[in-house]
Amino acid sequence: MAMLYYEFMQRAFWAGALIAVVAPILGIYLLLRRQILMADTLSHVSLAGVALGVVLQLNPTISAFVMAIIGAVCIEQLRRSFKTYGEVPVAIIMTSGLALAVVLMSLSQGLNKGFSAYLFGSIVAVHPSELWLMSLVALIAVIYFIVLRRPLYQLTFDEETAQLGGVKVRRLSLSFSVLTGMIVAVAMPIIGVLLVSALIVLPAALAIRITGSFGAAIAVAVVIGFIGIFSGLSLSYSYNTPPGGTIALVLLLLLLTGVAVKRIWQWWSKYKKLRRNSNEQEVMENKHGGIVYPGSDYSRLLKQKQ
Repeated sequence: MAMLYYEFMQRAFWAGALIAVVAPILGIYLLLRRQILMADTLSHVSLAGVALGVVLQLNPTISAFVMAIIGAVCIEQLRRSFKTYGEVPVAIIMTSGLALAVVLMSLSQGLNKGFSAYLFGSIVAVHPSELWLMSLVALIAVIYFIVLRRPLYQLTFDEETAQLGGVKVRRLSLSFSVLTGMIVAVAMPIIGVLLVSALIVLPAALAIRITGSFGAAIAVAVVIGFIGIFSGLSLSYSYNTPPGGTIALVLLLLLLTGVAVKRIWQWWSKYKKLRRNSNEQEVMENKHGGIVYPGSDYSRLLKQKQ
């Protein structure tokens, strides 16, 4: 626990805790809406924002924050124009963001020096001002998810039904996209632009895989997010590895372990069921001398199971 004596590590853990609360919840909604690539797209747009901030001598985090929101609005507007082809807006904004980032990077000679911190995440990149921004976004996100939980639930599973039920689908969808951009932008210092989608996707993917209800999936995703971020930051400090990549690998390991345990549990349950049915059959056959009569208890049991 010696690492907690350093202020930059304290800020990193506070930032990680804030992101661990909101990012997995966002991931659940994005997965169920089949918009998971939006997080990856907005991270690339944030990359252009970082480059723009360096070129214009602005705060890169603020410029990335603004660019992510602009990208989210553009995706939502394009999504209305390409209703049949939902992946087209994502592809357009992603390629545009990357192209803009490459051009802006070529305009600044000193951009590459500290650029890896934004690409892959850096513990020392979390400054007090950025921590305050994360706190504000986390508070907004928590209030948003609590207040709008019911219309968001309806919007996630069926937009048409939600609209018939009185939900302002366009406004809600636009606000959700903007919130996605905000969360992606503030998560950038802790895990990096290129890996921020892992923090959103992996906990949600595991939670949906091992739970059976929407509420349980959200709770489990948040717990997995906390475990992944705290473990990743600790390992990053101990072994001097990039925090973004370390957190992503820990979350990936948790996902693979959870899926494997779930598969083994399913096999074991199936095996126990087969053994139980086999034992019941042996008991009934022994009771009737090896013959299953049409009106016997075992015959009725077979009909029920079929």
